[in-house]
Amino acid sequence: MPQATIGVIGGSGLYRMEHMTEVEEVKISTPFGDPSDVITIGKVNGVSMAFLPRHGRGHRLNPTEIPVRANIWALKSLGVEYVISVSAVGSLREDYAPRDLVIPDQLFDRTKSRVNSFFEGGLVVHATFAEPFCPHLSKLLLESARELKDVTVHAGGTYVCMEGPLFSTKAESNTYRKLGMDIIGMTALPEAKLAREAELCYATVACVTDYDCWHEAEESVTVEMVVQNLAANVKNAQRILQNVAQRIPADRAQATCGCSEALATAIMTDRSAIPAEVKEKYSLLVKKYL
Repeated sequence: MPQATIGVIGGSGLYRMEHMTEVEEVKISTPFGDPSDVITIGKVNGVSMAFLPRHGRGHRLNPTEIPVRANIWALKSLGVEYVISVSAVGSLREDYAPRDLVIPDQLFDRTKSRVNSFFEGGLVVHATFAEPFCPHLSKLLLESARELKDVTVHAGGTYVCMEGPLFSTKAESNTYRKLGMDIIGMTALPEAKLAREAELCYATVACVTDYDCWHEAEESVTVEMVVQNLAANVKNAQRILQNVAQRIPADRAQATCGCSEALATAIMTDRSAIPAEVKEKYSLLVKKYL
């Protein structure tokens, strides 16, 4: 089976990778079912990448239906060490305008109907999540975005992840602003949590499509508005992905983020108490610690 070090999860509007050569489609089954779609593996500027459309081609899955555990597991099984998420978001700040890009550094969880851990059935893991986005990978994405002179990119910000699929009420939107949130979306969680449990470096290119519904001078968010602004955002995101491919080190030991050892001190369960079948099920994630 082909391998790739870099995985890209494409959100709304990003259903395929441009300028990818030596393309091969891989269908993977996982202990958590099938991922959102087949995974496309190929080379971008000579670097192997794996691409997975988060909502499936044709946008068939709503945010709560996305098989996130299967998606992250499938990428991990292909040798992926770095995951770049491309996501559409609404802005909760005047200066984060539609068609801008944001490389967020924090998350606030407002989801309520999603499984947010791989581990169950006799294996308890409490991984550190103070920095939900890998600072090393985020820095590389920011540097790559800033090389594009015609793109406005913002460094940092808190991404509040709501359940969806409906957009916010005005009361919710204004409350998030008062709490200091910067952007709002529906897909960063549990994706970032599961990436941490899989010891993957995970970062997001957030594509601003609208002002949610708080901005009195702007129309409340609609699908039509999102689609129009996504077209421009996705083109820029594709350019960033081509650029960052050359920056990500082949040797992950050069990264100082600690993502590759996220489970080293996180397993709470006594090793002797973990059932053999559970050890086998999670061997992809924890074998080196058991």
